[in-house]
Amino acid sequence: MNQPTPAIVSQAAVRRLPRLALLLFCIAYVLPGFIGREPWKVADVAAFGAMHELALGNSSWWSPVVLGLPVEDAGALPYWLGALCIRLLPFLPADWAARLPFIGLLALTLALTWYTVYHLARQPGAQPVAFAFGGEANPTDYARAMADAGLLALMACLGLAQLSHEATPDLVRLACMAAMLLGVARLAHTNDPHSLRALLPWSLGCLGLVLSGSPWLAFFMGLGCLLWLVLHPASVWRRLTLGASLAWLASLLMGLATGPWPDLLPSMVWTQEDWDSWGRLLVWFTWPAWPLALWTLWRWRRQWMEPHVALPAWAAVVGMVASTLADDRDRALLVALPALATLAAFALPTLRRSVAALIDWFTLLFFSGCALVIWVIWVAMMTGVPAKPAANVAKLAPGFQAEFGLLAFVLALAATLAWLWLVSWRVGAHRQALWKSLVLPAAGAILCWLLLMTLWLPLLDFGRSYGPISRRIASLVPPSTSCVVVDGLTQAQISALRYHGKLTLLRSTDTKSTLENCRALVVSPDTQGTLDQRIDLTQWAFRATVRRLTDNKESLLLYQRVSR
Repeated sequence: MNQPTPAIVSQAAVRRLPRLALLLFCIAYVLPGFIGREPWKVADVAAFGAMHELALGNSSWWSPVVLGLPVEDAGALPYWLGALCIRLLPFLPADWAARLPFIGLLALTLALTWYTVYHLARQPGAQPVAFAFGGEANPTDYARAMADAGLLALMACLGLAQLSHEATPDLVRLACMAAMLLGVARLAHTNDPHSLRALLPWSLGCLGLVLSGSPWLAFFMGLGCLLWLVLHPASVWRRLTLGASLAWLASLLMGLATGPWPDLLPSMVWTQEDWDSWGRLLVWFTWPAWPLALWTLWRWRRQWMEPHVALPAWAAVVGMVASTLADDRDRALLVALPALATLAAFALPTLRRSVAALIDWFTLLFFSGCALVIWVIWVAMMTGVPAKPAANVAKLAPGFQAEFGLLAFVLALAATLAWLWLVSWRVGAHRQALWKSLVLPAAGAILCWLLLMTLWLPLLDFGRSYGPISRRIASLVPPSTSCVVVDGLTQAQISALRYHGKLTLLRSTDTKSTLENCRALVVSPDTQGTLDQRIDLTQWAFRATVRRLTDNKESLLLYQRVSR
């Protein structure tokens, strides 16, 4: 027996968010961060290095390597995407060409989340209460309004901003999890005449996770969703469930065929400090979706087995558990955001007006304050006034020279004026809409991200790129040097030296005859103590310690050959 729904929504509350406004929101969120910068440390430049190696033909397509070393993040699919674009678009800078498919993946993730919420909101158990004398929300209009809210909730998540704008396997996994969630949402939609189309996103999502080095994600996500489809009394046609099961099993078998799966359990033992750190990450990374998701679970507690609650809740649990088992917890947690945003959308029909007002005021103060800080520090960089912020920038980024960019200034000013107009619109007297409570959080997150990627982009590029240190090392290398020996460098450092420094690198473990023509040696301080076990130091003289200008803890040691 179906339990009564807690959603009470009138037709007046489901008016659509203007499509142009929603499109502008998405463009303002997706493009900044991909354009106008170099690959950033660490994962971004490391992944780009593997893509560049594939494009140049220096690596196997099934087992990508960087200078003979296997890539740090297993799974070849993300590197295929970047390498193919580098090859197909040789007239573009390689780092910019490699980002193009990832721009599409982020846009695809937003679209998949919108359609996921739309199909879940069309479910009978997610529909609002029918009024005695009519006037309740039309099912299609209600689903569209909820989908708009889910998309806004995803863009509002603080943890999505940076990691989703890097050309790394994490963004591929994010899109694949969103695709699987959409696939099962459509499979659960018994009234959908096109349910067969659900097999496409489901299958591609499963396969993409396996080929991106996350077969365990595909396994547990698929297992829980398929069990729900089998056990739920109103499940879609059995042949579609069978098709989804076969696609899931085929993807897992392909994963087994291409190589061993990564270890599931971590080798470390968690301490109380680890749990506290992960808890803090969970709070800020998923804000503001997590409190709304918890509210959804409480208010819809009598409908926990309904697809609009059970399916995204399972996907969120899988993502959060994966975060506890991963070394990079924030990157692993990224895949839980579409599910949390979906749950957050279903909190809106049950929110009290006082709670919605609290969200608005908190968002207004928080993001307005952040935008003000960004503007003040930018003015200090340009003019030296106020003096204290300017001094802090000079201390944190020695050698950085700020230059005025007209286009960046115009875009930042336009975004700020749009924020002020949106705030005045939001507090104005007009009809209530379901998505209104998430307009300010999403717009505030977009505003601050756009300001950072315009006003602060030169500073961030200077501080987060390996370009400056790579070019400094290249300038210290003798001009006649045909190759440079490297020892103990990470995949990211090797990639940066090859791309930014234009250096031909060889590893210290290569044959001695191969290294004879190299007249420079770059060493990591971490391996300096054992360097004499691999290199005859009597032939080398220390030249310089080259530090990253914004991080004194990260440096490389440069040696020069003194005899042949």
